[in-house]
Amino acid sequence: MAVRDGGALHTVVARRAMKPIERPRSLTQSALVQVRDAIVAGELGLGQPLSERALSEMLHISKTPVREALAQLRLEGLVRIYPQRGACVFSLSAQEVIEICELRQALESAALRFAVERGGPEFRSALAAIVESMRACKASGDRKAYLRQDTAFHSCFCQHSGNALMAQTYALYAGKIAALRTHLSHKPHHTELSFSEHLAMLEAVQRDDVASALSILDVHIARTRTTYASTIQDIAAADRGRDVLEKVIHGR
Repeated sequence: MAVRDGGALHTVVARRAMKPIERPRSLTQSALVQVRDAIVAGELGLGQPLSERALSEMLHISKTPVREALAQLRLEGLVRIYPQRGACVFSLSAQEVIEICELRQALESAALRFAVERGGPEFRSALAAIVESMRACKASGDRKAYLRQDTAFHSCFCQHSGNALMAQTYALYAGKIAALRTHLSHKPHHTELSFSEHLAMLEAVQRDDVASALSILDVHIARTRTTYASTIQDIAAADRGRDVLEKVIHGR
């Protein structure tokens, strides 16, 4: 049997319109994506217990891929696993919120500066498209879609920074940052303020006004930092306590 050379083989493949075979996701990867998305979207709340058995029944898979998915989410900081006690969605103390905000300010400020300097029209166009998507999501009341675009806005800095290591480092914490963003979005006026600041940052970037863009970014991130008192040890528990108190006060 004759063996075709590489060029001839590619010609045959092209003529037959063959497509590359997509490798199917493993059960672990599928479980990982679904549980991660549920945490980021707030469908699984901060501090919520996670049962391997319940998750495996919901996903119609065995416990093994669920356990492996939870182990990966633990590395991403989205899940906490306690020996002999099980797993739960992460929660944060006020100090941990401060640390996340400090990380964001350091990484995003540097990435934004580099993106303005190196990203050129492609960066400005990508950022403008995201803001328009945010505007449409906000107008339609699609909070989940709005929050996905909010995450895309900040990730855009790193993606156009010209620094692969910076983008990879930010990606390690993107899920946790997005989950915290979802948690904060329920607070009064948060989304209104958030969108106005994104719009102002875009306008500054389009003027090549890096100083103004960085100043707005600092204010934007700092609001998350100042939301919680320094004594709060668990923000999810603190918020649940406030919700209960409001219901008692208002008779709901």
